[in-house]
Amino acid sequence: MTTTATTATTTAPPVTLARVRLGAGGPLSDVRVEKGLVTAVHPAGDAPRAPGERLDLDGRTLLPGLWDAHVHMVQWAGVRRRLDLSGAGSARAAADAAGRRAVTLPPGEILVGYGFRDGLWPDTPGKELLDAVAGDRPVLLISADLHCAWLNSAALAALGHGDHPTGLLREGAGMRAIADLTAVPDEVTDRWVHEACAAAAARGVTGVIDFEYADNITDWTRRAHTAPMPLRVAASIWLPHLDAAIERGLRTGQVLDAPGGLLRVGPFKLLTDGSLNTRTALCHDAYPGLEPGTPGAHGLEEVSPADLVRLLRYASSHGIDPAVHAIGDRANEMALDAFEAVRCHGRVEHGQLLAAEDIPRFAELGVTVGVQPTHAVDDRDVADRHWSGRTHRAYAFADLLRAGAVLELGSDAPVAPLDPWLTIASAVARTDGEREPFHPEQRIPVADALAGSTRGRRLIRVGDPADLVVTDADPFDADARTLREMPVHATMLAGAWTHRGPS
Repeated sequence: MTTTATTATTTAPPVTLARVRLGAGGPLSDVRVEKGLVTAVHPAGDAPRAPGERLDLDGRTLLPGLWDAHVHMVQWAGVRRRLDLSGAGSARAAADAAGRRAVTLPPGEILVGYGFRDGLWPDTPGKELLDAVAGDRPVLLISADLHCAWLNSAALAALGHGDHPTGLLREGAGMRAIADLTAVPDEVTDRWVHEACAAAAARGVTGVIDFEYADNITDWTRRAHTAPMPLRVAASIWLPHLDAAIERGLRTGQVLDAPGGLLRVGPFKLLTDGSLNTRTALCHDAYPGLEPGTPGAHGLEEVSPADLVRLLRYASSHGIDPAVHAIGDRANEMALDAFEAVRCHGRVEHGQLLAAEDIPRFAELGVTVGVQPTHAVDDRDVADRHWSGRTHRAYAFADLLRAGAVLELGSDAPVAPLDPWLTIASAVARTDGEREPFHPEQRIPVADALAGSTRGRRLIRVGDPADLVVTDADPFDADARTLREMPVHATMLAGAWTHRGPS
């Protein structure tokens, strides 16, 4: 397949998409696209001849363009170039892999690895393990959930933490270490990001919400003006940049100054807790082996309930919707309590571990849940170990839908690959195909998974933006493997092709 990235613009030439299935399970139709919009839909063969290209799609399926509602784009762009540690079954195995990679790098170059899950390891990571295999070369290993960084002595010294006892930096300290040690010039980052966006377009993606821990408004404005954008981007705002955004009068959903109108202000992102693998997700019950009530036994409270209410009120009163990271059941309760106190629009990101009584509250409060279905597949063993006996309330997508909640699906890339078909298949099947489904009662129908991946667009209507994807298989007829590997024939953004496979 070939991929081309173009700037989506209403000046794209008109095209008739002939003999295409109008949505999953839909009728054979002809669809007219002009000036970035869907302007006509006819039964196949009934469309009048019109200027521009007429593309016979031979019965392929036409769907609304796909969104990934939770990515960390710079981290995803970078991880595509890093040592993959996802298969390491122990700290020793991860260190040995780092040692093998170290000898292949130029002298002095930092070694960056990604994807370890120490929540299931039989041994404990520490700086001495990395010192033994890498010597004076700086080493930074990043956990799969981005909530922990494992450094050797040389990397710690570069950060001014030479006296750190273990080399394990969790939560904020780890995230800062990752940002500092992986920084490259803007032009390099922007090139990597553009390549990652083009690859996403080849999988049918037309938009993302970017939660990179950065000044995303500034960074994406620069990128949009220096290279064509193959995706729409909602650029999130983190707390260090909130005051500046408010001073500029920015509001969530506002179109920013960028070619094609593809860049908008996203939500205000803040954290209530950490992650399950790192045992920092804030939970009502203590983690196994830890004494209830002792520091850290229930996870990490990143912000107090009072400060959470204050920040939600401050941002929302200026037109900026909050997106609250909450993984543990106590963190989700705290987030919902804050939304109830403020009564503002917004999102909970992850909603991963829930108390039964909180499940209906998302719909009652009008809070969107940004979920990452592939986590239910990848983290099932971590959940079984660290949330034993409660996993029927983990990744409870079907229960949330039944309660009327609005789900938006994402990957949390690089925690999972930026591939919406992997996300959809994980929501529908709750397995990677190698094991029995994880709590199959929480599977959701293909139609709901598609709606959660298209910002609720279930149908293609006249007047819609021409953000479209053409697939070689109909998702309604596809088994789980075909969903995961869905062949994408073409992707269109505002009427312009961002990806086209061979005819």
